[in-house]
Amino acid sequence: MKKVLVTGGSGFLGINLVRYLLKKNYKVTVLDFADFNYKEKSKIKFIKGDIRNKDAVSKAVKNQDVVIHTAAALPLYSKKDIFSTDIKGTRLLIESAVKHKIERFIHISSTAVYGIPKKHPIYETDKLVGVGAYGIAKIKAEEECLKYREELCVPILRPKSFIGPERLGVFALLFDWAKDKKNFPLLGKGKNRYQLLDVEDLCQSIHLCMTKPKNKVNDTFNIGAEKFTTIKEDFQAVLDKAGHKKRIIMFPAAPAVLFLKILEFFKVSPLYEWVYETAYRDSFVSIDKAKKQLGYKPKYSNKEALIRNYEWYLDNLKSFEKQSGVSHRVPWNQGFLRIIKKFF
Repeated sequence: MKKVLVTGGSGFLGINLVRYLLKKNYKVTVLDFADFNYKEKSKIKFIKGDIRNKDAVSKAVKNQDVVIHTAAALPLYSKKDIFSTDIKGTRLLIESAVKHKIERFIHISSTAVYGIPKKHPIYETDKLVGVGAYGIAKIKAEEECLKYREELCVPILRPKSFIGPERLGVFALLFDWAKDKKNFPLLGKGKNRYQLLDVEDLCQSIHLCMTKPKNKVNDTFNIGAEKFTTIKEDFQAVLDKAGHKKRIIMFPAAPAVLFLKILEFFKVSPLYEWVYETAYRDSFVSIDKAKKQLGYKPKYSNKEALIRNYEWYLDNLKSFEKQSGVSHRVPWNQGFLRIIKKFF
């Protein structure tokens, strides 16, 4: 039985990956500074610790076969925490993986490394341009991984924004407004194509990197949905599912972006630059390389993934409706947007 360490296993991707691996009979260890409060706790080994702590990292990595690095400080964290977690933490982990002779180190990066590109689809060979502390840190974290690719199998996955059971964060805005019989605002004309990704499909791609030949997976791959339409049509699917005959309402991008910048500056909105600067533009990557080299076969379209996430949201609302924070596992505080919501 293969032993697998999942960093950030208490998070949204982490718990979905833990469940996926347990179904395939892997022996799973989780390293996270957040408690692992799931029913699967008795089935795994949990180590409470910070990936920025060398001793905690060494303890967790030792005797593992595979390390899957999902832990990250997300964009709403401070710049200091983002850099120390995403860069230093990655460095400590991969150095420990080399020291302990781990078979594979799978790094979960982000398509945020491409910045706000003007051409689509985006390929793995395209220029990397970090927007904000998170985008910059993700690029530098990849650089830490690339240092060891000749002596260690280090697949790097760049997923699009992924959703599914346990996902809240920015998508909780859409789900909350749909539930409360509100129209939902988007920027621009709504004709841009914005690719998403179901977390189950991301887990599939990770497992392929664990099992396919090393010479096939020791590379960098974009991961996303194969079927998606315009952002307006895909998001409308959630409002249609809610059944209140509400619509996506479009707003001119330029004044809306300026307004959101002001809200962000005064810290009264959860939306940050990369979100609102990409929301009205095309944003999709080529997944041809993953399909060809890994055998990646996405199961869910954008619409299916969004509806699946919305159904989970409704089923579990009582467990998180009074929570807020900066991770994907809790709703983000809507701030001033909660006032705007009343007019929709």
